[in-house]
Amino acid sequence: MRAVGLITEYNPFHNGHLYHLRRSLELADAEVAVAVMSGPFLQRGEPALIDKWARAEMALAAGVDVVVELPLPWACSSAPDFARGGIQALTALGVDACCFGSESGNLNVLQGCADLLADAHDIIEQRTSAALRRGVTFPQARAQALADLCPEADTQEMFVHPNNILGLAYLRALREVGSPVVPLTLTRIGAGYHDLDAKEGIASATGIRQCLLEGLDIDRLVPDPVAHLLRETFAEGMGLDEDVYFRMLSAQIVRQANDLTRYWWIEAGLEHRLIAAADQSAQLEELISNIKARHLTRTRVQRALVAVLLGIEAEVARQLLAASPAYLHLLAVSDQGERFLAERRTLRTIPLIQNFSRIQAILKRRYDAEPEVLQRAQNQLDLQVRASRIYSLLQKNFVGQRQRDYFESLRRGGKIGDTIPIIS
Repeated sequence: MRAVGLITEYNPFHNGHLYHLRRSLELADAEVAVAVMSGPFLQRGEPALIDKWARAEMALAAGVDVVVELPLPWACSSAPDFARGGIQALTALGVDACCFGSESGNLNVLQGCADLLADAHDIIEQRTSAALRRGVTFPQARAQALADLCPEADTQEMFVHPNNILGLAYLRALREVGSPVVPLTLTRIGAGYHDLDAKEGIASATGIRQCLLEGLDIDRLVPDPVAHLLRETFAEGMGLDEDVYFRMLSAQIVRQANDLTRYWWIEAGLEHRLIAAADQSAQLEELISNIKARHLTRTRVQRALVAVLLGIEAEVARQLLAASPAYLHLLAVSDQGERFLAERRTLRTIPLIQNFSRIQAILKRRYDAEPEVLQRAQNQLDLQVRASRIYSLLQKNFVGQRQRDYFESLRRGGKIGDTIPIIS
């Protein structure tokens, strides 16, 4: 049973994701689609529009067979660490191929550039630093350094568009991890990431989120079952409350004013910008704008804010990112997905957890002889549970047990009985 892996956020799942899913299955000649999906907080340092269980359910309804959570801190990292975490997860699950969208659509060109970037890492860092000293923004400096080393590739096409950048990171991660997973790419179609207008019935996630927040119709932009689930989620008041997010961020900055530099993404000097912005901002957008600077992109600022809110200490993040996820959390599975997980069970290299009531025993049994790995696993678990609890505070009408990782049931697409062992 061949499986293709997808590294995703599904914030929310839309027609572009459906195209990616179906074409990936075709390109990989696969029967099973396995998605490694960000949890409550995303790669650009933002909280998800809706919680991870609702997003996993939407993916399952649209045809994904297995949805596994990409854990923190990988889920909120820059492209290299985000990609490495996703590739490590797919490799651990035993998928045969991974498929990503790119503006280029040319795997050979992307692979050539990825190999060059890996071999010339030190030179790229030196040229980027030199450009930053000249007053160039970080994205421009990095793009120019890369373009100088890859003169045959169009700068705008290869090094500026977000999906190309992630594609290069995936290819580098496959090489660094030594993964046997086969890479595939398809040309991204429809609206760009930040576009608000739909093209060919495919809008960007940003555009769809804007429609949802403004109460506009999204039926032609997302698969039918997803539209129903989105309307239901927002009608119940279970979507993200941005105002509450802003107030929680501001409160945490004020409370931790003397200790901000111990958190991930907070370099010396940035803490002063956070404190000043928290004292004079009235809403989230104003807070971010007041922190931003020429050398501080919006994404960098947002990641720093998430780190402060979740209490992600820099040393803990460094230790986790230097290794690989110690376990994976299974969020949703179809009948076909269950068969795949059962078939590959003996090949999995890390625990796949469904029921968190047993997680401490599973981790201790697996890593008892490796105390350092066991501690990393505990740090990963602590961060995951804390993020889920805090995210529930951002949902206006949430009622119930906030330690949802321990209480939410696995989302299933049909049942094939309880005799097939899929969890290790």
